[in-house]
Amino acid sequence: MSQNPLYAALLTPHRSLSPVGLRWVMAFTAIMVSIPGMVFFAMGAWPVVGLMGLDVLALYWALSYSLKGRDAFEEITLWPDALNIRRVNERGREKRLSFNPFFVRFTVVRDNDDRVTALRIEGRHGQTEIGKFLTPDDKADFARTFGPALSRAKH
Repeated sequence: MSQNPLYAALLTPHRSLSPVGLRWVMAFTAIMVSIPGMVFFAMGAWPVVGLMGLDVLALYWALSYSLKGRDAFEEITLWPDALNIRRVNERGREKRLSFNPFFVRFTVVRDNDDRVTALRIEGRHGQTEIGKFLTPDDKADFARTFGPALSRAKH
């Protein structure tokens, strides 16, 4: 018989642009840049067309680089006797951390505007920040659910 975890969460970075969306954005950009590009080319200012093409390439590189991080995630599982954190970065490298929930302190760091800026797990052997890639609202939502679950595990 398998025991269910007290708490489990999969934290993923928010990405508003999918690979299909990237193609649509780049197609739209290429069309919009080609219109003034033809005008500049007709006027004899053909070097401007090349510079506009470099702008399109720079936009493509920036958006593609942003999409790389979409495969990263953190899996947090709280058991009665263990808190396990499994991190997978955008390249697929995995790192596992384990803590005893009884000796763990969960800290929520806030800024002057009361927004959550960091979530930290502090144990006997150091500390680690979780959910670095989350938005302040997502960090606050996670803290609201994880904090009470950790308290229940300690009792």
